[in-house]
Amino acid sequence: MPRFHTLADWLAWQDGLHPHKIDLGLERVAAVAGRLGLLQPAFTVVSVAGTNGKGSSVALLEAIYRSADYRTGSYTSPHLLRYNERIRIAGHEATDAELCAAFERVDRARDEISLTYFEFGTLAALQLFSAAGLDIALLEVGMGGRLDAVNILDADVALVTAIGLDHVAWLGNDRESIGREKAGILRGGRPAVCADPSPPASLELAAAAAGASWYALGGQFTHRRTGRGWDWMGWGRVLEALPLPALVGERQLDNAAGVLAVIDLLNDRLPVSRDALEQGLCTVRLAGRFQVLPGPPQLVLDVAHNPDSAGMLASQLQASPASGRTWLVLGMLSDKNAAAFAAALDCCVDCWCLASLDVARGLSSGMLKQRIAASGNDREILLFDSVAAALAHATDNAAPADRIVVSGSFITVAEALSCQV
Repeated sequence: MPRFHTLADWLAWQDGLHPHKIDLGLERVAAVAGRLGLLQPAFTVVSVAGTNGKGSSVALLEAIYRSADYRTGSYTSPHLLRYNERIRIAGHEATDAELCAAFERVDRARDEISLTYFEFGTLAALQLFSAAGLDIALLEVGMGGRLDAVNILDADVALVTAIGLDHVAWLGNDRESIGREKAGILRGGRPAVCADPSPPASLELAAAAAGASWYALGGQFTHRRTGRGWDWMGWGRVLEALPLPALVGERQLDNAAGVLAVIDLLNDRLPVSRDALEQGLCTVRLAGRFQVLPGPPQLVLDVAHNPDSAGMLASQLQASPASGRTWLVLGMLSDKNAAAFAAALDCCVDCWCLASLDVARGLSSGMLKQRIAASGNDREILLFDSVAAALAHATDNAAPADRIVVSGSFITVAEALSCQV
């Protein structure tokens, strides 16, 4: 008999199964994966690590490979509205029934081994992928790289996106330390692609130590903006007049350049035509990344949650200014640098609506106010018990020409999206 019959029951149980919410290490999850026969997949594997740009890069890879008629599997985290969003096969979210069946197989195989919520989900994703006849699996690293559950598989190509300061309690408090952790997904004799234009030195040093083949943005490949399009230049190959990716933000060109490097390196195994490249770039979609819902007032949803991504959000807001005021609905987790996040957005926010997040690591609006006030900036700040209350106040009081931005966490954006459904 299955332990549970509904997805909600499985997830609630997994959330309390392991004594620690985050327990980095590969021994337990690799042991269960071995019992399930998942460690030697028949499909090509691309693993994606980084601080910012991982989700965008996976979305771009999925869109392009699907446009080339390959059968893809994508594993990402966290989700916004449904757990099912984390696991996609051929562009479709895994169903509740498929997830429950995969969880049951993992549960049987693990026996006495305790797993975290993320480890359970990673094994379920690989179980579903193994049965789906995939051509390629695109795996987003949850945290770091070296000790993340995704790293039980040897990636055929590893992609590292922009590296910034985040999860410092687990990964280190400087870019060099974090870079070494991200480099854990690199493998000897296999390509390592870096889409960070200024990566920490530790990343390339780790690639050399591992014996990985190094391909870096600004070194082995680069990109150039050309009016309404862009060019990609690689190792003896140039792709000119490509359409801009349909994801907002200049940093998306860095992400897209890294993605094209991955695709070029796999071209002998999984060839992709110019038409498929263009179609994928034009059709890619990703919720919660400068996602604009028309108003009035206009609503912008962005899952930025660290200082680097806040700076990117600020640049995007400045590039498309509102004719009225900008309201920010902000909710954050306790392990984030709220002061630096807020400082990056001061230039383009008129009214701050701080919301309490009712989760284990969530900050109350009062504590969030204390943290962002410490940066010394003079802000108009309002406090609310929930994202829904903060968003309702902003919506009720904003003029038609104003703009409301929701940011600070996946949880914040998820709650705002729930209010729109």
